[in-house]
Amino acid sequence: MYVCLCKCVTDCQIREAACEGVCTMRELRVRLGVATQCGRCARHAQLVLKETLNAAPGKENDQAA
Repeated sequence: MYVCLCKCVTDCQIREAACEGVCTMRELRVRLGVATQCGRCARHAQLVLKETLNAAPGKENDQAA
């Protein structure tokens, strides 16, 4: 699904970037251009990024400690 129509960025691209080490919106903006034009996608892009980072392998172990 497209998250950023201005830059044609999908949720899959955001998830892939997160798996490759992107962990902030600033890094996501630099890498994919998300939220650099109209800004309407910023909230949803941040949600996708946050969900992906929280679902990362090993995250469950961090919360148990």
